[in-house]
Amino acid sequence: MNPLKSCRTEPVSGSFDISRNMSATALYVLVLLAAAAHAIWNALVKRASDAVLMMASIRLVGLAFALVVLPFVPWPHGSAWLLVILAAAATFAYYGLLIRSYRFGDLSMVYPIARGTAPVLLACLSYVVVGETLVPMQIAGIVLIVSGVLGITVGSGVDRAVLLFASATGASIAGYSFLGGIGARTSGSVVGFQAWLEIITGIGMLAFAAVRRRHNVRCFLRANAFWGLIAGTLSVGGYLAFLTAAKALPLAPVAALRECSPVFGAAIGALVFKEPFGIRRAFAAGLVSAGALAIAAYA
Repeated sequence: MNPLKSCRTEPVSGSFDISRNMSATALYVLVLLAAAAHAIWNALVKRASDAVLMMASIRLVGLAFALVVLPFVPWPHGSAWLLVILAAAATFAYYGLLIRSYRFGDLSMVYPIARGTAPVLLACLSYVVVGETLVPMQIAGIVLIVSGVLGITVGSGVDRAVLLFASATGASIAGYSFLGGIGARTSGSVVGFQAWLEIITGIGMLAFAAVRRRHNVRCFLRANAFWGLIAGTLSVGGYLAFLTAAKALPLAPVAALRECSPVFGAAIGALVFKEPFGIRRAFAAGLVSAGALAIAAYA
């Protein structure tokens, strides 16, 4: 199952449909920018003095976006509400695992592993749960991803705990993607489903930060409010850019192009953070992206 297929049936009002005024080339560039945006906000979480508060800042922007669009989009209905809750739970797990992964591991190591593990697990989950088969190209994609992950980890002194947390982060991505895809199909509205997911996760993350980091909030905001706003805007804007392109273009190449994000993540880690094994990890991240592209393109 490709949960992103539900994007093509999104009944978004005309006010949200800007894709009709953009060329196909511009839309594909938009998807590539969305992939870069995802890697950049992950880098901002990695470099933050307090990753929990940075993630809370990102979710605050998401919450504001959801409250703005909520009156203009269809709400989930029926069993979709249960899927909203389950997807929110998987998303909370993703936040916790991602923060823990970046606490111990490099961006150029954690990010490609997490992003590469997700499509493999999602493909396997779809095969087991809904009976969708894997074509030879998708199997080849899985081999490429596994090769890329091995290239990142073997011989580079990676701690087993980092590998475990990064892989678990990928599992949580697969989980919320799977649940979100089914939920969006069930609810009939991608943006409506996403808005409520942003509300639940936003309130939950802000409440957690208020309890666990209440003494650090003022100091963090003085030093990082701007970067928190940037990270949140990149997170929400990148996802909306993807939805905009997916509404007007064939979904397979759009979803595939979005999977270039591990290359951006590895490049940022090597060039900006000066992390070791930069060239090797960038090449391995390229294998991960190629494998993810193969899986997405034939989904």
